[in-house]
Order: sequence, then C-alpha cells, then structure tokens
Amino acid sequence: MADLDVPRRRRAFDHRLRRLRGETLKPEIRMDNAPGDSNVAIDCGWGRLHLGSTYDDPQALVSALLEEGPGKRDIAVYVRDPHVLLAAAPQDLFLDPSHMFRVDLATYRAAKDRRAGFHVRRICSRTDAEAINQLYAKRGMVPVPPEFFWTGLDPRAISVLVAEEDETGEIVGTAMGVDHDRISGGADPGASLWCLAVSPQARFPGVGEALVRRLAELFMGRGRAHLDLSVLHDNELAIGLYEKLGFVRVPFFTVKKKNTINEALYAGPATTEALNPYAGIIVNEARRRGIRAEVMDAEAGFFRLSYGGRSVKCRESLSEFTSGVALSICDDKSVTRRVVEAAGVSVPAQLVAGSDKELARFLALHKQVVVKPARGEQGRGIAIGLTALDETRAAIDIARKTCSEVLVEEYVEGMDLRLVVIDYKVVAVAVRRPPEVTGDGRTPVAELIAAQSRRRSAATGGESTIPVDAETERCLALEGVCLDDVLPAGRTLQVRKTANLHTGGTIHDVTGETHGALIEAAVRAAKAIEIPVTGIDFMVKSPRDPFYRFIEANERPGLANHEPQPTAERFIDFLFPLSMPQPVREVWRGREA
Repeated sequence: MADLDVPRRRRAFDHRLRRLRGETLKPEIRMDNAPGDSNVAIDCGWGRLHLGSTYDDPQALVSALLEEGPGKRDIAVYVRDPHVLLAAAPQDLFLDPSHMFRVDLATYRAAKDRRAGFHVRRICSRTDAEAINQLYAKRGMVPVPPEFFWTGLDPRAISVLVAEEDETGEIVGTAMGVDHDRISGGADPGASLWCLAVSPQARFPGVGEALVRRLAELFMGRGRAHLDLSVLHDNELAIGLYEKLGFVRVPFFTVKKKNTINEALYAGPATTEALNPYAGIIVNEARRRGIRAEVMDAEAGFFRLSYGGRSVKCRESLSEFTSGVALSICDDKSVTRRVVEAAGVSVPAQLVAGSDKELARFLALHKQVVVKPARGEQGRGIAIGLTALDETRAAIDIARKTCSEVLVEEYVEGMDLRLVVIDYKVVAVAVRRPPEVTGDGRTPVAELIAAQSRRRSAATGGESTIPVDAETERCLALEGVCLDDVLPAGRTLQVRKTANLHTGGTIHDVTGETHGALIEAAVRAAKAIEIPVTGIDFMVKSPRDPFYRFIEANERPGLANHEPQPTAERFIDFLFPLSMPQPVREVWRGREA
C-alpha cells in the first residue's frame, strides 16, 4: 500500500481545495468500482468491520458475515443494495436499526478549550486495555482480548483513545477510530468512529464530546475527508451531541448477523418499557432464554415467569421462593441482627431508641452513632456519624416518620459493601460510595448537586437521585459548607453519608478482590435467615480485609448496576435450572452415543 500514499494525499488535497471553492461534492463513499482494494475488512477486536462499498459480489459479503467468530459482533457498513443482501440470507442477517452520521473534516472546527478534570490520550498499557473492557462490560458491549491491543491492532489503521481523570487516574471513557483510507487503499477517503463508551461514574461532564472531538482532529490532521459514526435511531441524547458537533445524517445502511449479542436489535420490541431497571434486567434475561414473561404491575415491578411447566411470580428479585418468615426477618432490622448474630455473624452494638439517659450513655460509649428506622428501605430516615445528643434526638424524630421503632447503632467507620447472594452463593460484590460533587470555582453547591443528581438519574434509569433535605444539609454543615457556597476548583465534597443507590450513591464492582472471610460471612447470614436471594450489607475496612460488621439484609436486592457480574443470569438459573445451557448429546444411527 506504500505506492498509494501519493495518490491518497493528492485526493485529500483536491477534496479540500474543492470545498474551499464552494463546489458541491457527491457522497464520499464510492459505490461504483473505485480503484483500491476489494472486499475490505479489518479486525477491531470486538469483531470485523466490513466496508460494504468494496464488495462487488453480495454473496461474498454474506459469506464473510456468516464467518463471524463466536462472541464477536461483525458489522458491514455502506452496504450496496442491502435488500439484495438480506434476501440472500434472511434467517441469518438483519438490517441494523441505526442511523449513519457524518462530519465533513474539511470544514470541521476544532475545540478551543480543553475540558477540565480529565484528559484524552491514546491507549498505552495493559491496565488501559482492562479498563476499556470494564467500560465495555458496563455498556453491554463486546469485550476485546487485552493482547489484541498490542499484537492484533495496526495503530496506523485503528486509533484507540481513552479519557483519564487527572486526579484519580481512572479511565472514564474510550473511543475507537478506523482509518478507511488506509485499509481500503484509497477506495474510501474517510474514517469512522466506534465503541464510544463513558463510565456512568464519571465525575466530570463532556467526556464523550472530548473523545469524539479528539478523533475528528486526529483524522483531520491526516487529511481524511470525513468521519462517520453509527448510532441507534432512538438514542436521542447521543444524536443531539453529534448534531451539536456538526454531524449530519447520511443515507448509508449497516447489516449484522443475528446472534445473542444483537438479539435486542432484531427480536422486536420488548414488553418491559415501563419496568424499572431492577425488574427489566430480569425480564430481559428471561425473554432471551425463551421464558415467557407476563408483566402484572409494571409500576411496582411485579411479573410472572413461566417455563417448562413451572410458573414463578416475582417482584424484581423477590420471588415466591423467599418465604414469608424470611421476609419478616429482613423487614425488622432488630430481628435480623439477632438472627445473624446467633449464627456467629459479627454485628455492631445496637440500642432501641428510648430514654435520653440510655441514649446519652450509648453515645458516650461509642462516640459516633447511626440512627435508622427498624423498618424501611432505600436509605429513608437514616442518619450516619452523629456525635451530639441534640442532633441524635432530631435524627430519631425524622426516622420515626418512616417507622415508629427507631434503632441507634454503633457507627463503624469504613466502606459500605453489598454482597449479592443467590442460591446461597455470592455472585457479586460491590463497594457503595456516598454521592459527592467536585467544585469548579464558579458553581454553587446546590447547582453542583442538581447536576450530579441528573447524571446519576440518567445513568440508572431514574432510580438514583440526590435528595436535598435536612440530612444533606447536615452533612454539608459538617464540612463547613452550605448550599449557596462555591467550592474551590478541584475540591471534592461528600454531600451525604449514606451510600444507598437511591440517594445518589455509586456502585463499584470488587467481586474478584473480596476476602474469603467476607464471602463466608455473607453466605452464613443468608443461611441463618433461610433466604435464597438477598443483598447482605457489611461495613468493612477494605474488601481485601477480613474485618466486617453486619448492617442489614435486603430481601429484594437490586440486580442492576452490578456489571460485569451476571446477577440476572444467576437469578434465572436459580428459578429455572433447566433453562441453563445443557450438554450436547451425540446421536449416532438413531441411538445416543
């Protein structure tokens, strides 16, 4: 391809010159027999990208797509006569319901200011590769073997970028660009963007925009004519971003192979649109396995699953297999504590709120306490880190609005750890962190909280928001801050003490690094309650340390937001063991071998 470098540069120069003259250009994808390579495809790690405009024979493109490797997602773009292609293999291929957007790099204007709080760079280590795969897993994308980035990727043809937070070094975004001009020998003078993924835990806005801009600037510097991307037709937020950056829709089509990865794109609309994420993730997994799902009350998350003669009614992850006795134990936190303590599980000191004398003695003994209603969920009525008698009394009064019986507990400093137990096996472990905001030197705290709350709501389907209430104001006051104050640029402020997802907390998977003693204690607690599906909450020094104190057991743990752990899959395995993949039996001459 080296002998094509001069013609490529000449074509790019001519293209820019005609743009400057104001001449109208035809679409840059050459749908006739353009000079250059034919049947062009490139391995991107997650699958192969086929430039359909370089295939003269539809059957050759069909055969190439049907050779897709296991666990991969091949994509054919700029498909010539897609109706002819689909007619050749209607059972195997489908037309992707995405729009193609394009930005003209001859007229694109680069951003003047860099976003604060993070920077964009090329991938440069195995740690980056692992972080990219974690982002892919959170977004339901196909992972890439880490070694591919070093041995299978041509950096002249594929550019992989990451967004790294300046303060923490955490990778919070990634994007991949493919240089069509280089891989096609000049048949296509453009480039394309794929695999844009931003972490739902990103603390700073504008990560996705910065990644798109950097790729556009990279290919503009190479003299490429345009940058294309494909986006689902109903992804209004993404389309709005791309249009803001100057992308316009172009009439090109994409074809993919029918497989389990693409199932949601060709299987028709699901019946879970009104379900919350915790019910939806279960119903979608059941539907993927061919299990009938009947939504009974979408707003409350009730549904019935039926398969092979068994029918199970559920409310999110609470099923008929959880007994009424186990449910009642979890419902009363004081009872839960006594049951697990009798089984040898370590628990914090606890007092049922009563006289001021007992309360003062308990507070003097433990210095800091937690106040929470004996019954309740989603973090309602909980106050943490109380040190004074007056504020403890006030917290008790607030908790009594949720439940008449209020518990005062020894405050255990550390991390909030959620262990999801299904069929008496721990399937996911996550650190839950309280909500926080980072100052920019201009915006009041109240507005920072509102912006972070909107981001959390968008990332969790409306399930996670930060309430601005008396508890939030108390936590701010502990830091010497009020809602109208402006934080210095770069200062991070924890706005609540509770790490509950429903009050703005974030979840970070630590399944692979959790100490065995914590796993064993969680299973022991579940067995003591005799509850097959539960979320066990511990306070720990570190997931790697055996120290813990039991906080509570949740009879209806949220299975969403635990990516990449297969929580919904294990729940359906528990309900319907026969829906799991069964060993293939060889048959020879009508008899089992």
